[in-house]
Amino acid sequence: MLMAAQNAIEIQGLTKRYGSLTAVDHISFVVERGELFGLIGPDGAGKTTLFRLLATLLNPDEGTATVAGYDITKQYKKIRECVGYMPGRFSLYPDLSVAENLDFFAALFGVSVKENYDLVAPIYRQIEPFRKRRAGKLSGGMKQKLALCCALIHRPTVLFLDEPTTGVDAVSRGEFWDMLSDLKQKGISILVSTPYMDEACRCDRIALVNGGKILGIDTPDGIVQRFDEPLYALSGNDMYGLLVEARRARGVKECYPFGATHHLVVGADFETSSFIDYLKRQGFPDASVHRVQAGIEDVFMKLMQHE
Repeated sequence: MLMAAQNAIEIQGLTKRYGSLTAVDHISFVVERGELFGLIGPDGAGKTTLFRLLATLLNPDEGTATVAGYDITKQYKKIRECVGYMPGRFSLYPDLSVAENLDFFAALFGVSVKENYDLVAPIYRQIEPFRKRRAGKLSGGMKQKLALCCALIHRPTVLFLDEPTTGVDAVSRGEFWDMLSDLKQKGISILVSTPYMDEACRCDRIALVNGGKILGIDTPDGIVQRFDEPLYALSGNDMYGLLVEARRARGVKECYPFGATHHLVVGADFETSSFIDYLKRQGFPDASVHRVQAGIEDVFMKLMQHE
């Protein structure tokens, strides 16, 4: 049982190597009980390896970690009983129906769907009309909901979700995160990774991860407040040409693509009018620039530049 004073997850110096590659590099952080904690980082940052370590599917090379108070190497059987794990790839049985998958995962943990149905009911009701359909024939959003039901059917205290909404439409993503908020209210501690910044903002705290290392941990607002330099958005018809030329302009410290625009990090000697005049002289008469507020991605870029 998880004691009241314990954190849901405690990680200290956790390290995992694959030959010369260090996938997880002396990572340390804590996830509090009932917290929705997000891991934010690009592909290859080490997020999936970290999940596999915490889910006791891999052994660390260095460091320690506990999940629900249990050591990931010495008490792995206890951890497997009290965690739910939803990997990045759809991992259910495609030839089994929706109902058969749920029954199967319940049986694995020695429980019945009936005894824990109250926990998954708000999610399962949305796919119950398709209970006889093979899992492999479901849409992306329905696969996601079924996988979450199967991860919850044994009533875990800690839930691991590795990029659960990748490739899912925006409406289904929003519905999924509403479900996570409901699960958090029921006392389940959640560690989730996501590449989407709008999802990161729905976490209680986030960790920015790159190259197997933690670049920063804070609330989403706290992360954004770390960006303490003027930031501008640049746009025009020739975006690649603007990117190259802006990096040569006076006062521009950094320039990087950001959606449909480029973001400029500028110094004290930057002047908007002088910058626009410079771009016009270089053959960019339609260039437009305006001040913007930094987001989590901007902080991430800044931390990566100074890593």
